[in-house]
Amino acid sequence: MNESSSYSYSLAELASRIDALVKGDPDYRIDGIATLQTATADKLSFLANPAYGRYLESTEAGAVLLTPKAAEQFSGNALVLANPYLGYATLSHLFDPCPRGQVGIHDSAVVHPSACIDSTAAIGARVVIEAGAQVAAGVRLDAGVVVGADSVVGEQTHLFPNVVVYHGVTIGKRCIIHSGAVIGGDGFGLAPGPGGWHKIAQIGGVLIGDDVEIGSNTSIDRGALDNTEIRAGAKLDNLIQIAHNVVIGEGTAIASCVGISGSTKIGKGCIIAGQAGFAGHLSIADNVQIMGQGTVTKSITEPGVYSSGAGAVMPVREWRKQAVRFRQLDNMAKRLKQLENNQT
Repeated sequence: MNESSSYSYSLAELASRIDALVKGDPDYRIDGIATLQTATADKLSFLANPAYGRYLESTEAGAVLLTPKAAEQFSGNALVLANPYLGYATLSHLFDPCPRGQVGIHDSAVVHPSACIDSTAAIGARVVIEAGAQVAAGVRLDAGVVVGADSVVGEQTHLFPNVVVYHGVTIGKRCIIHSGAVIGGDGFGLAPGPGGWHKIAQIGGVLIGDDVEIGSNTSIDRGALDNTEIRAGAKLDNLIQIAHNVVIGEGTAIASCVGISGSTKIGKGCIIAGQAGFAGHLSIADNVQIMGQGTVTKSITEPGVYSSGAGAVMPVREWRKQAVRFRQLDNMAKRLKQLENNQT
């Protein structure tokens, strides 16, 4: 079966899904989505970033998602709406080639007799579901997934291959967890004493709300006493470390390679850019944005945009000069203070 026969929609059908107006032929058929530069006559495209407006005149797309203002300057078919990027996000799922899971339990899966598996769940090859676990309606567990004892996977949630969910974890509805993620491993709890470090048992769990997405190879540690929490609608990129007893607020988005130390609480609606790092036991207000490589060492009580460090890339010879000057700052400050004192 070719792509066009699998995914084919009229502009009228697409418009109805995103509350858009059709400019042009409502019966024109679309079988995919592409960029303005690469789209062909059977593809839908979109203009969300004004920087790409220069491609609008030459695009070969069969139709384009446009704002009302941009549509005035376009002679081809268009779906007109206030937010073309959101329209693209919604319609992209119609053309998603990701294979669908097959309902039922694969012959090679290992399911404990006390686990509860809904009849509509799709359990893939070599999945392991341990004692007391619950897998709800419409769940998809791809090959190699492990669901630990007494853990819960909510309705319509999809765990991609080789996700590991430890014991005592609760995952909400419609979540997406990508390959290699580890949910509920031990937090880094150690007490110094005679003879070295002594491990602290991590007896809390992990609570993940509805509509959360977790990227590949992200680790979310279980709580030491209380639970680690990822609240509804949060979006986590790949390669993120979330330590024990961290709380991530509703709708917060975190980019790749962020590290969050234990017991830090991040508010709702925050945006955290790549490689940011958080010390432990902090409180971050709602609607805070942390720029890339930001180092957060104290609590933030007011919404806003915060950054730290020197992110500028420069030739190594120039960087070495700057490094020398940085080491001289303390001495320069003392000399300046002495001059000010002498003047008074």
